[in-house]
Amino acid sequence: MKESHLFYAPNLAQTLQLPDEEAAHAVRVLRRKEGDSLWATDGKGTFFDCTISAIGMGRHPQCFVVIERHYPWEQHWASNIHLAVAPTKNMDRIEWFAEKATEIGLNGLHFLDCCNSERRVLKTERIEKIVVSAAKQSHKGSFPTIYSMEKFKSFVSTPFEGDKYIAHCYEQNDIDGTPEKPFLFDVVQKNRPSLVLIGPEGDFSIEEVGLASSLGFQSISLGQSRLRTETAALVAVQLMNHKKAH
Repeated sequence: MKESHLFYAPNLAQTLQLPDEEAAHAVRVLRRKEGDSLWATDGKGTFFDCTISAIGMGRHPQCFVVIERHYPWEQHWASNIHLAVAPTKNMDRIEWFAEKATEIGLNGLHFLDCCNSERRVLKTERIEKIVVSAAKQSHKGSFPTIYSMEKFKSFVSTPFEGDKYIAHCYEQNDIDGTPEKPFLFDVVQKNRPSLVLIGPEGDFSIEEVGLASSLGFQSISLGQSRLRTETAALVAVQLMNHKKAH
């Protein structure tokens, strides 16, 4: 690693040029000059060690590079982590969660429209920008995919190649007659992709939990405390990440 600042250039291998916003940051903020080293990622799993070959000044600065070498980012968790959450009414809280979850590490962030949802519409553009910034700051070479909001029934009916879990506050006996829900950390498998569902502040409806259970989702606990939506989502990401760590 030649420097700590990571630039995001999704088409760097083809263009040999930083995108406008990244170029402005490199030239105007960080005062990079021709001949300086530069570290970049395409956000799809590749790092690039570069040397700045030319800088174009003007209203929109340009930054051209020579790629000295490229190499794969090594994901520090063994198998994919996906989280599906019903976004809160206060977007600041869900944006905070997206930032912190990206720093910890996950592969996919999905949004659910549930029976008790406080928010029915979600624009993902700002969340995507927050995720890119968090991935750069935490030196991730592959960025999580942000998915559009989807109706709960449609989402749980879509096949997922891996293990599926749903966190809820109901007594497990009310769902399927079994005595208790296992702790997520105890059932997550290191080398199997995992998906956890987190409901809205009012929790999933019992009908939603029943539907998910009938479609192969295992009920799980996130501990003894009753957690807010974004806290529960972050705890789930951390538990999966810790269990799957290399």
